[in-house]
This record gives sequence, structure tokens and C-alpha cells, in this order.
Amino acid sequence: MQSNHSFSLSGNIVDLLTETIFKGTVHIENGFIKSIVKDDSVSENHYILPGLIDAHIHIESSMLIPSEFARLAVVHGTVATVSDPHEIANVLGIDGIKYMIDNGEKVPFKFYFGASACVPATPFETAGSKIGLEELDSLLAMEEINYLSEMMNFPGVINRDDFEMQKLAIAKKHNKPADGHAPGVKGEDAKKYIEAGISTDHECYTLEEALDKIKYGMKIQIREGSAAKNFDALIDLMKDHAESVLFCSDDKHPDDLVESHINQMVKRAIARGYDPVKVLKSVILNPIEHYKLDVGRLQTGDPADMIVVDDLKSFSVKQTFVGGKKVAENGKTLIGSIEAEHPNQFHAKPVNIEQIQVKADSNKLKVIKAYDGELITGLEYEKPLIDNGFAISNVEADILKIVVVNRYQQSAKPAVAFIKNFGLRTGAIASSVAHDSHNIVAVGVSDEDLIKAINLVIAEKGGISVVHDNNNNILPLPVAGLMSGLDGYNIAESYHRLDKEVHFMGSKLRAPFMTLSFMALLVIPELKLSDKGLFDGTSFSFTKMFA
Repeated sequence: MQSNHSFSLSGNIVDLLTETIFKGTVHIENGFIKSIVKDDSVSENHYILPGLIDAHIHIESSMLIPSEFARLAVVHGTVATVSDPHEIANVLGIDGIKYMIDNGEKVPFKFYFGASACVPATPFETAGSKIGLEELDSLLAMEEINYLSEMMNFPGVINRDDFEMQKLAIAKKHNKPADGHAPGVKGEDAKKYIEAGISTDHECYTLEEALDKIKYGMKIQIREGSAAKNFDALIDLMKDHAESVLFCSDDKHPDDLVESHINQMVKRAIARGYDPVKVLKSVILNPIEHYKLDVGRLQTGDPADMIVVDDLKSFSVKQTFVGGKKVAENGKTLIGSIEAEHPNQFHAKPVNIEQIQVKADSNKLKVIKAYDGELITGLEYEKPLIDNGFAISNVEADILKIVVVNRYQQSAKPAVAFIKNFGLRTGAIASSVAHDSHNIVAVGVSDEDLIKAINLVIAEKGGISVVHDNNNNILPLPVAGLMSGLDGYNIAESYHRLDKEVHFMGSKLRAPFMTLSFMALLVIPELKLSDKGLFDGTSFSFTKMFA
């Protein structure tokens, strides 16, 4: 990855270790920093600093394979990610994780992948693979695997479930940190969760929750993704707890990645009045230290992973270097696209209207309530709209039918429920990106449109689709039904067009496809839908649709 030539950069040098900024020149040789020389006569006014790090992301959420993700991310000054390959692992198991590692190694970017801890996330859904204790041990033994990915079964950890504790013991054996995932967990439960050996959490929704976890020794990853946005709620942790803060995106859709990445969080934190050097320490030094990353800190002898920005207020990235190689300049990527394979697992057959009809059993319907910008959902009781004895979508009340189709088996019966707040006035949308098992999830105003949208995804063996009036559109995702290997900017443009279509159809959600993808995520309360049925995340059990 290192560049084999020598060059120098002059400007305002940001030294995060000493918390100083001074005029000088950085000398780079063969991909490493040979020396840093103070020089007050330097005329350049831009700033040179270490590259930015996303401390927790699922690359798959960008719908781009790692090599394409890198092409877009470096433009914003990102040089490294701490990446949980949990999505592809649920589809393809260890082979999927190795695919991500191999593809990421083909470009000048620093991907640090984890061993996915929860595959499948729960026994209440159908996934494409299973990673057991033996597989976890072999993954964590690999040099390319840096940590144990998020432990999503937080009730199991808190209650000291033997299987979950064995996973944590394996991580400890290999001296690798374990990531957390414990939305809403506070007090004694938070203490138990952290004492089990879990070191981070990116799921805090309130400052109170985050402070509780910091009190017991946890590091908090402030998250600002395409759907889940917790920056405003948590940024004031920087006042007194900057040493316990990391920054992450968790999930970033391709059109959002074209616009910005971690750089936007840095800019916003500085605009709030926080010291730029303190913010950058949280963004860069904290993940390097926590995950033992081989990422340069702009010190003599370090890899030349660095960026040049115009100033520390507008924080416009002018150049990005990884291992001494210039990978982006003035908003343009300098990394080329590469050919990639398309591994997948997709066996679903087309579905029909009869399979998604719902017989009305009572006048009291349990409805999933979606929240914009949140992964959590609510539970509401509503009166169903009934036609010929069947409960149907009620467009006027914004209560729409939601369907999940098992993509791994040919003849499984679709699961059906109802959801509020998607806002569609016409048509349907469907996606094979559906956390965590990545079955097909769809929402629509009529059974006819739902069937069309679902069958478009099945025909392409993965993708996101939009159906309304006589328009049938799909963005194919042939890599595990999650990602495309095509040019990332073109994929972002295609996704943006579909996203605009969904808003034209009535949705007021900021990122409707991202929100849709989390409606089958059982480990986050309160009410969700798996391919096996309606699921109560509070009692962690299946529940009936009609009360």
C-alpha cells in the first residue's frame, strides 16, 4: 500500500499528541514520515493532519463493495474504517468476511474488519449462514481481524448466557476488544454488560444513557448515519469525556457518502465551539489506540496517512494520502475501480397476492410505528381497514402493509404485518437489504404493487425496487444481494433517483430505504417483522398481529 517515492508537504501542522499547531514541513519517504521540521517561514496556510477514521461502519450499507467504498470515502479525508462485515456474514458466512478483506486489500485504504459475533443475530429469523464458536475462534486468530464485532444479544450478555460469554472469552483469549450494541441499557444492566468485557457502544440515544455507560468504563461512538442520527443528542460528551468518545457512521447510503463522511461530523463539532484538536483526537487517536490500528498519527516513523484541509473551520479536504500515496485531490478520487466477483445466496421464487393476504381476526390491529432517523420502533393499536374479510393497507391513515420474504428457501410463506409513518400514497418499495438476515422486505399501498416490487428483487437476486403507476425500477445488488461492484458514483446516482421517486410517492422519511432495512431488525425494540412473523423486541418473542 505504501508509495515508493519521496515528497514534502508544508503548512500548518496539527500535532494531536502534543495538542499543538505549528508551521513546518512534513517529509515523506517510501510511504512513511521521515521527518517533521518546524519552520516559521512556511507561507502555506492550509492545515496538515492525520487522516480521519470511521470507528464503526457496515461497509455493505453503502451498497458498494469495499474497493468502491474507498474511492468515495477518501475524497472526504477518511483513510480507515473499523468495519463490521456482519451483513455479508449473515448471507455468506466466513466466505463473505474473507471476500470483504480480499477486496479491500486491492486498494490504498485501511479497512479493519471484525469477527461478526451474531450470525444469525437471533434464532427468530432465517439467515444464510451461521458463525459458531469454532468459526469465531478461527476468525479472531487471523491477523486481518482486529476485534469482535457488536454483541447484539445484550439480554444474553447481561444474563450471562453461556454461549454469549464464550464468544467474549474467545475475544479475550486473542487480546482483541469486543464491540457493544445495547440500545437503552442503563444502570445495573449497563454495568453488567460492560463488566462482561464489552468496550464500546454506538447505540446510545440520550446523553444520560451515554454518561451511564462511560461511568462504567465504556467508550461511546457518536453516530451519524443515513438513518440513525445521534450527533445532536450526544455531542456534548465532548465537554468532559472527549477521551471516551469516538465518531462513526454505522450505516451510510451511497448518495450520502458522495456528499460527506466523518469530515461532516468534525465540522459540526467544531462549529459547536469544541476545540478542533480535541475533536480530532477523539476521531483519530481514540480509535487507533482502542483497536490497535496501524494508521498514521502524523508522527515521525508513522505511515503517511494524512490529509490537507483549507482550515479548521470549514474543514474542506484538499488532499488525502494513504501510505504516502495521494488518493484524492480537490473533491476527486484518484483510486480506480477494479473488477470484482459477485458471490451470492438467493433462492426465493416469485410470490403471489394470495400469499400476502391477511384475514382480519379482530378490530384491534398491532401496528409497527417507524420513527424517522431512529432504528427503534413503537407499537400502536389501530382499527384495521377491512375489505372482503381481509385487512388491507389504509393509505389515508398511513397504515401500510409490510411483507418479509425468506430469500434463502424457495417455498417459505411470506410474513405480513402493518406499519405506520412510511407515508406512501401510491406504489410499493422492496429491498434485499434487510438487517440482519437480509431477507426481502417491502412496504406498499396495495397487494398488487407489493408483489411487483418483491418479484423485481427476486428476479435480480437482490436489489432495491420502486413500483408506482406503470413505473417498475430496480437497482440490482448482485454481491450477496447487498452490494454492487459497479462504479460507486453511478450507484449513488441510481440510488438517489430511486430515493427521490419514493419521496415523490409521498414518503416524508429522510432515508426511506434505510429505514425500511431496519424494520426486520429484531434486536432493536419494540415491534419488528422477521420472515417468521411479527416480533416483540421487548419480550423477545413472537406476537400475534391482532389483539
